Amino acid sequence: MAGIWVFADHKDGAFRRVIFEMLSEGKKIADFLGEELSAVILGNNVESLAPQLGEYGAEKVIVLEDAKLASYTTDAYSAALTSLIQKHQPTVLLFPNSSTGLDVAPVVAQKVNTGFVADVTEIVYEGKLQFKRPVYAGKAYASIAFADATRPMIATIRPKAMDVADPQAGKTAAIIKETAGDFGDIRQIVKDVIRKASGRVELTEADVVVSGGRGAKGADGFKLLETLADVLGAAVGASRAAVDEGWIDNQFQVGQTGKVVAPQLYIACGISGAIQHLAGIGASKCIIAVNRDPEAEIFKTADYGIVADLFEVLPIMTEEFKKLVASA
Repeated sequence: MAGIWVFADHKDGAFRRVIFEMLSEGKKIADFLGEELSAVILGNNVESLAPQLGEYGAEKVIVLEDAKLASYTTDAYSAALTSLIQKHQPTVLLFPNSSTGLDVAPVVAQKVNTGFVADVTEIVYEGKLQFKRPVYAGKAYASIAFADATRPMIATIRPKAMDVADPQAGKTAAIIKETAGDFGDIRQIVKDVIRKASGRVELTEADVVVSGGRGAKGADGFKLLETLADVLGAAVGASRAAVDEGWIDNQFQVGQTGKVVAPQLYIACGISGAIQHLAGIGASKCIIAVNRDPEAEIFKTADYGIVADLFEVLPIMTEEFKKLVASA
C-alpha cells in the first residue's frame, strides 16, 4: 500500500484539531511524493469515526478494531502499528505531538528500525522532505531529513503549527478493515480512567490562553484569571512556579516541561518569563504580559506589556472584554 499515513488518535469518540492539521499537511506530502494519503484508526468499535477523515483529505482509512485496543496501552498500540507497517510499508507516518503520540511513536520507530523526529512545526518541500523542529528551548530550529532508504519517516506534529484545509463535505474514503495479529506481552493494564472535567477548551487547542504565574500569589489570584478566561472563551494555563506551589493542577502547566501552546492570543499574568516557560509559548501569535516588575524577562518576548499589579489590571480587562463581547 505504501503512501502517507496519519495516526488518527481519538478521545471520547472525537478527533482533536491536530488530526485534521496532520491530514491537511499529509495531503501536501502525498502530492509532493506522488502517493496516497491514508489515516489509521485503532480502538474498539471505532469504524463510525472513519467518514469524517475522508472529508479532510484521507483517501483510505485503515481501521483496526480489537478489545485490547479499547484503552490506550503502549504495548498493544505499538504492536498493532508495527504489524500494519510491516504489512503495508508506508513512506511517512505522522503522529500528534501529544502524550499518546510522544509515547508510542518512538517505540514504533525502534521496532521497525527507522528514524524519528519529535515536535515538528514545519515541513519543507525542497528536493526531499525536511522536518523543522525547535531546539535550545525554541531559540533555534533544526532542519532534519531522513536518509533515502529510511522508511517509514516517523514524526510527531505540534498542535496548531499547521493549517487545516477546508473540509470537502460528502467526500468519502475507502475503509480498509484490518484484523489484529499477535499483540505479544501486554504489560500495562488499564483498570479505570479518571477524568477531571474542565468545561473549557483544552490548552493545546485554544485560540486564547490566560496564564498565571507566581505573581498570582495563590488560588484566589487564579480565580481572577478564570473569570477573564470565561469571558474570552479561553483556556487557563500556568507557569511551573504556580503548579509547584499547588495553586493549580499540573495539567495546566505551559512550558518546556508542560504543554506547548500556539494560540492567537496569550495573556501572561504575573509570569516572570523563565526560558522554560517561553519555550512553550513561542508560537503564540500575540502575547500580552502583565507584571509589576518592569525588568521582567517576559516583556522582551511580549508584543504588549502592562507594568502593573495583576490584581488591579485583570478586573479592568475583564470588564472591558465583557463590553467588547457584548457589542460583537
